[in-house]
Amino acid sequence: MRGDFAVLRNRSVRALLAARSVSLLGNAIAPIALAFTVLHLPGGSASMLGVVLAARMLSQVTFVLLGGAIADRLPKLRVMVGADLAAGLTQGLAATLVITHHATPWMLAGFAALSGAATAIFEPASRAAMPQLVSDDALQSANSLLKLSMRGGSILGAALGGVLVTAIGSGPTMAAPAVTFLLSALALTGVKITHAPAETAAAPTLIQQIREGWREFTARQWVWVMVTQLSYVNVLLAGTFYVLGPVTADRSLGGAGAWSVVLIAQAIGFIVGSAIAIKVRPHFPVRAAALLTMGFPLSVLLMATGAPLAAVAAATFLAGVCIDVYEVLLDTSLQKHIPPHALSRVMSYESLGSFALVPLGMAGAGPAADALGLRTSLYGAAVLMMLAGPAVLLLRSVRTVTDLPETSRAAAVGTPAEVS
Repeated sequence: MRGDFAVLRNRSVRALLAARSVSLLGNAIAPIALAFTVLHLPGGSASMLGVVLAARMLSQVTFVLLGGAIADRLPKLRVMVGADLAAGLTQGLAATLVITHHATPWMLAGFAALSGAATAIFEPASRAAMPQLVSDDALQSANSLLKLSMRGGSILGAALGGVLVTAIGSGPTMAAPAVTFLLSALALTGVKITHAPAETAAAPTLIQQIREGWREFTARQWVWVMVTQLSYVNVLLAGTFYVLGPVTADRSLGGAGAWSVVLIAQAIGFIVGSAIAIKVRPHFPVRAAALLTMGFPLSVLLMATGAPLAAVAAATFLAGVCIDVYEVLLDTSLQKHIPPHALSRVMSYESLGSFALVPLGMAGAGPAADALGLRTSLYGAAVLMMLAGPAVLLLRSVRTVTDLPETSRAAAVGTPAEVS
């Protein structure tokens, strides 16, 4: 095994990839099973399903900062295993209640909130774990392969979820994610930390750690600028692609079947993007990531022009490629430039900043289309998203971040690493 795939010789990397793949498999099955379960329960409805899904999202947003603080306070592997076990237990209890006909929609909303909290605890630790397994020069390859395994699990889970609900019913299908979370925890026991960060004095409280994480997050201008850019783009993209996209498909592309084609093209783009990210190694990765956001709204722009399905699907594929290359470049840059003792907390602020406002974009898309017209809304959002990339490059701190870790740059010039 040579070159970029040599990192797969590392048993711990293989174990982490397996854990994330099987965990994302369960995460993709769960909402499909949950949706059909809620809709068929007494008192279930589309509105109640919205409450259940919102409970999970709200919990995840609420606990993500706590997850980052815990992951920087305790061994990351222990945090991930504990979160997986909690998610497996929560999902198993919910499935048991459904199968035994004791579940109510409000009970499932509570379990969804617990599941969201477990995910919030898990994610910051998992995103900061790879630098403890591989050296800096292998980090981007490892991150790309990790993203590839996660995308594979998500796509397989989305396909398998529908098949299982049809074949065995939504209740038994809800038990499947419980098994995958436990398998993920088992796989994580095969991970051995080889690059543990130096011991640091523990902050007296989790609140203090969260505050220190905020100071690390804001200490480097390029970090909070990139998160602000992504938040801005995600709000517009969520509303236009995921809300107005199906509307466009229904009116002019051919309906639900056409929209399925678009989503399949996006999924393939994600996989290809993760594979490309193994090889693409720009010297200025943050600069490249900023420009890649200009590709995110390609499908939105094509839908605005009234392009045929094939063109919209091709644009969505390219957008998917841009998204996954962007994610790998940004994650690798954060891992190389943020001190290891604060990395999980900075990652948690990045997650919170990037996605906390997405529900506003989804909620506002419909009213905007009603007021401005569907095509005008799509055009306007696409242009605004594309302007975000060149805008952040006006800042020197964004343009000059290199692929060398701060410690390496400091050693090269004989001075402490400069904070932008």
